[in-house]
Amino acid sequence: MKRREFLMGTAALGFAGASLPQAAWAQQASATLMKFAPQANLSSLDPIWTTATVTNNHAYYVFDMLYGADEAMKPQPQMAESHEVSADGLTWRIKLRDGLTFHDGTPVKAADCAASIKRWTQRDSYGQLLGRATESFGAADERTIEIKLKRPFPRMLECLAKTDQPPVMMPERLAKTDANTQVTEMVGSGPYKFIAADYVSGSRVAYEKFDGYKPRSEAPSRNAGGKVAHFKRIEWTILPDPATAAAALTTGEIDWWERPLADLQPMLASSPDIKQEVIDKAGRGAIMRLNHLQPPFNNPKIRAAVRMAVKQEDYMRATQGDDTSLWQTCRSLWFRGTPYYAGEQEDLMPQSLDKAKAALKESGYKGEKVVIINPTDFPDIGPLGEVTFELLKKLGMNVEMAASDWGTVVQRRGSREPVEKGGWSIFHTTGSAISWGDPAQSTIIRGQGEKGWFGWWKSDKAEELAEAWLYAPDEATQKAKAKELNRLAMEEVATIPLGQFLSRTAYRKTLTGVLAGSAPYPWGVKRV
Repeated sequence: MKRREFLMGTAALGFAGASLPQAAWAQQASATLMKFAPQANLSSLDPIWTTATVTNNHAYYVFDMLYGADEAMKPQPQMAESHEVSADGLTWRIKLRDGLTFHDGTPVKAADCAASIKRWTQRDSYGQLLGRATESFGAADERTIEIKLKRPFPRMLECLAKTDQPPVMMPERLAKTDANTQVTEMVGSGPYKFIAADYVSGSRVAYEKFDGYKPRSEAPSRNAGGKVAHFKRIEWTILPDPATAAAALTTGEIDWWERPLADLQPMLASSPDIKQEVIDKAGRGAIMRLNHLQPPFNNPKIRAAVRMAVKQEDYMRATQGDDTSLWQTCRSLWFRGTPYYAGEQEDLMPQSLDKAKAALKESGYKGEKVVIINPTDFPDIGPLGEVTFELLKKLGMNVEMAASDWGTVVQRRGSREPVEKGGWSIFHTTGSAISWGDPAQSTIIRGQGEKGWFGWWKSDKAEELAEAWLYAPDEATQKAKAKELNRLAMEEVATIPLGQFLSRTAYRKTLTGVLAGSAPYPWGVKRV
């Protein structure tokens, strides 16, 4: 669905009396219940199996990490009490805090954490770098994790405190699940328990405070510090229609709407009961991801033709509206404001349909079908696919739109089959600029091939550059390697950047304690 169609629905509904039936909501606002509308449906529960942002946000409720990144992006101990490193840098021992407990009542042991880290290193881009350098993950005793390395790993704490899609700790029996198979039983040691009996994909998710959780004593900061759960219960209500979500927030039927449609922000601002806030100060990047395994985008010349045709302003206006204070173009895979942004790659993204047509003509394109998998229920993403669909038609490509809900897109993008067998050619998404901010963390710039992120760009050179950045002797060398990696990924069209934007979250002024960061963290939030 296009953004303007969302708006037409909103205009038709209006805010005066646009209330949902009261039976659809659990109870009136109280100090013990918070009602939250997430950005999208939670269709996949395992944060190791998928990089979907909504799943990552869900994981913060249920799971905890050994270390967390604070607002200054510095790693701080979370489940860890302390750590020590051998003189040769090859052995790390991390001691757990005493009294940590899983939601099923079993104690958190070092063996649980070792298995959890090992599983994470098989899927995550940063984790794979750690995995290559590791001899074994084990337990020296019940409270001490032991990581034996083949070579010193200079950013161990930053890795374990990864800002998004971090290594979360789960019981060993679940962590032994193959990393390519989803874990469906949600047992963590975080501040909230997942209530499986109340989970209905596409409708609702529920969490209850875990009384056995022991918050740290420090003040909360991003993923670090004391994660104090003030609500006994938090309910997620899936509201894909922005008009319905806006009405629910305005009338107080929900407390917090994670990501309102940009064009509805002025309406929300007119309410004296609603606060709007940019909590992710670095903003989000929008991208197009192409399938490198299947025709036609296994041909780099065809990928390059699409890259040349992209005009980022069209994408940003389609999703974020006409308020240019909230978005900007960024023809780089290091987004503006991140450490390695070093200017625009204008020669690679000339925004010229004529140049793109000429390049496509010379590419050997034979009319192979291009299938865009695209959500109808995600206003920040759906219009991106609509713009690409129209662009590729103008370019002269054989293009088909496969529209579905976001959950189906998340599932289907894992298929490596040709389009005739349910595969795909293009999907679009957005991500935190900070999380895509360096060669270790960023999934969109790495070349791990079939071991990497959906799209499966293969580049041994890219992986060499990522490792060279990781083990660089100084900051100047790191910057040089990051710059070279960005240029390579842009040239070979690992990912096509579509722009960068700020998103205002909106919540009732009866809430306080909302933290800055790239996710709507539940800890510290309470009702006044």
